[in-house]
Amino acid sequence: MEEHTRRKRYSGTHPKTFAEKYKEHDPERYAQTVARVIGKGSTPAGMHLSVMVEEVLQALRIKPGEIGLDATLGYGGHSGRMLERLQGSGHLYGLDVDPIEIVKTRERLRKAGYGPEIFTAVRENFANIDTIAREYGPFQFVMADLGVSSMQIDDPRRGFSYKLDGELDLRLDPENGMPAWQRLSRMSREEIQGMLVENADEPYAEEIARTIVKLRKKGAAIRTTAQLREAVVTALSFLPENGEKRELTKKTCQRVFQALRIDVNNEFEVLEAFLSKLPQVLSEGGRVAILTFHSGEDRLVKKAFQEYYRQRVFAEISQEVVRPSAEECRANGRARSTKLRWAVKGF
Repeated sequence: MEEHTRRKRYSGTHPKTFAEKYKEHDPERYAQTVARVIGKGSTPAGMHLSVMVEEVLQALRIKPGEIGLDATLGYGGHSGRMLERLQGSGHLYGLDVDPIEIVKTRERLRKAGYGPEIFTAVRENFANIDTIAREYGPFQFVMADLGVSSMQIDDPRRGFSYKLDGELDLRLDPENGMPAWQRLSRMSREEIQGMLVENADEPYAEEIARTIVKLRKKGAAIRTTAQLREAVVTALSFLPENGEKRELTKKTCQRVFQALRIDVNNEFEVLEAFLSKLPQVLSEGGRVAILTFHSGEDRLVKKAFQEYYRQRVFAEISQEVVRPSAEECRANGRARSTKLRWAVKGF
């Protein structure tokens, strides 16, 4: 018989760390706690609040009996709503490279009543949608949410947030590839500067790259999120001390972590591969909706959609980007930077 162990207690009246927020990790059991957290405009630990769900559903116009693909399964919020629209007929396939979260999401959707007859989760990078389509397609609808899930951002073990101290990993698939700290230790000053400019339009790229290399030469390795954050603070030390500096430092940290994450996961290359294969995986009249979260992604999607429209591959595309409502942005701060573009393949 296993020895009983009590849950580790936290100090103070409220849990502070990701691991201590045990009620937020169990939304079915502690629904009131989770509702209070969401009501305050925050995302509960271990959860993800899907963005622009109604707008995505409006763009996809899902009908019962159709075959669809959620190219970025994540927490499964979009998938759950898409499955509702199928009304028990048809099939939805969900892709994710994250070996940790895909298991949780599959189980979550199974508990919601979506068995293998209507939903299949596949551990695969969405750059390989052509392979998926050969086995399961073509698809009447496809959606992709290019944002990082809150479960990944909020878990310090994943190293996605400058606010939480942990190993600087940043891999969407922690079982493959090179962690961010290792990648950063091998890059030259010119490579770091170029990465920051290309992936995040970082205005202080030169100062940050110079500081990282200088610290490295002194033997001060950047292996944790806190160490990278401190490197950014050091790089910006030349700025005048005023009320704006704190906010500017925060925004710079966000851009630096974004740029490094994009580099580690080859996100632009993956997106380009996905976009290049998109027409061949859609059925005639198939619809696609893509959510982006920064200008680099949006430019790639916009350019691809416009080119397919000129070639008459797509019969219709969104002429203007669709943004989340002010109400959604107030309820979920992580929705603010979201942009939605959609398209319909020609007949």
